[in-house]
Amino acid sequence: MLEQLRAWAGALKRDMLAVWLAARDPRVPWHLKALALTVAAYALSPIDLIPDFIPVLGYIDDLIIVPLGVLLVVRLVPPHLMDEFRATAALRVELPRSYIAPAVIVSLWAAAIGFVLLWLPSAGRAV
Repeated sequence: MLEQLRAWAGALKRDMLAVWLAARDPRVPWHLKALALTVAAYALSPIDLIPDFIPVLGYIDDLIIVPLGVLLVVRLVPPHLMDEFRATAALRVELPRSYIAPAVIVSLWAAAIGFVLLWLPSAGRAV
């Protein structure tokens, strides 16, 4: 059962990337692009319909709404295009990852926090 769950999660990850590719492809009709972009943005957004800090209910949107949105886009996009997007997504999922971008983002956040911490004591004296 655990293997089935892992396979489902892997397929969902691949399909989520395929949905993102569909949102950016010029061959996909504009209304499907809008839906695909909405699903991809919601899946990646830190803002949820039900906040995650609410016990049990907070994760229901992640476990139900996102897969249903992905399923809807997958069913609406023409099958020959979806097969192409899935193949491209499967190749991208298997590519080695670069940790440069996350390192840059973490460094920028650390610098911003450091700047704020250095600025706070001097801001209190200026008042």
